[in-house]
Amino acid sequence: MARIIGGIGTSHVPTIGVAYDKGKQDLPDWSPLFKGYEPAQQWLREKKPDVLVFFYNDHLNAFFYDLYPTFAVGVADSYDVADEGAGRRPLPMLPGHPGLAAHIAESLVNEEFDPAVFQDRPLDHGVFSPLPLLWPHKEGWPGAVIPIEVNVVQYPLPTAMRCYKLGKALRRAIESYPEDLSVVVVGTGGLSHQIHGERTGYNDTDWDMRFIELIEKDPMELARMKHVDYIRLGGAESVEVIMWLAMRGALSDEVTKVHQNYYLATTTAMTVLVFEDQGEAKPAAPHAGNPQLEGVKDIEGTYAFDIPTGRERLRLNRFFWNMKEAGFREAFAADERGACERAGLTAEETRLVLERDWLGLVRYGANFFVLEKFARLVGRTNLEVYADMRGETFEEFLATRQVPGAR
Repeated sequence: MARIIGGIGTSHVPTIGVAYDKGKQDLPDWSPLFKGYEPAQQWLREKKPDVLVFFYNDHLNAFFYDLYPTFAVGVADSYDVADEGAGRRPLPMLPGHPGLAAHIAESLVNEEFDPAVFQDRPLDHGVFSPLPLLWPHKEGWPGAVIPIEVNVVQYPLPTAMRCYKLGKALRRAIESYPEDLSVVVVGTGGLSHQIHGERTGYNDTDWDMRFIELIEKDPMELARMKHVDYIRLGGAESVEVIMWLAMRGALSDEVTKVHQNYYLATTTAMTVLVFEDQGEAKPAAPHAGNPQLEGVKDIEGTYAFDIPTGRERLRLNRFFWNMKEAGFREAFAADERGACERAGLTAEETRLVLERDWLGLVRYGANFFVLEKFARLVGRTNLEVYADMRGETFEEFLATRQVPGAR
């Protein structure tokens, strides 16, 4: 089974990444920060976790206000570095762990947390600011990351208690995963800071020290606090430390703090904590896949569209999804095979498209709600597609309807 071996709380200040990329690690103003991460890096080197689960927030680089999820689990095979306005940072692609990620998402939904899932979005400094300081990566990242986005950008935010409970649900999800994996959970953000309005530049070291003590010894006190309490004590943007509570909730009550570094150099109190989990794992009955769908494969002629299907068939489903754009439709109509090639479809996918093999496409992993956009383009109604999938003529299919004339 998978197991959580520890947790890390870390700031994700963007200037950390800038200083790292410019090689400022040994400069007097920066060395206290970078040296403070070395014990955390050493701890990870010794423990060799297979996966880091990262609670982070996207800073309007991959998500925007048109759709900013409260919680979202990344289920991709890999993640790129977001360009935040100054070009892509020189970091390698980051491997994901789609198997465990899908399992986490399914488990959280079944515990009624209802996260979104994403795969084709880059990660910003919420992950990539602290990650290079924790994991050496000259030969590539030493393991996989599962990013879990948390909305700490636009109110209403999830409550501190909700984040704490999310961490507990995450632990149950991980401990029910059948593969033998060691996992470290990372909570990012903060500590005290405010970066807008007349209060810009606010810090409170006394509160930061109190927070560090409570996150270790009494996280429930922090979980009971309101957002306004965090704002008053630590500054408006410091409310993002509720993501540390998600990390702490994923750990047992028995933790040992093996490292702490605190450095207040600019506008944000930059901190890293490392907790080793001493509690005994309480594995749930291992399960692979979504228990809500157990037995669905026994239902003849039914193909449940799940997270693995969405990930594995992303390219094909995007091909059909793009048909909502007039220019894409025109390009396909002008040269069908060429449009398939430009979209990177495989030979089998191209065959299914060109032959209008509706049932084959569904069996392959095309979702009907993008497939119907293709049907409209090629002059087929949904009812005609239904008939084809059933192996019937249109008239035969209509005869099975209660109102055959409703077409």
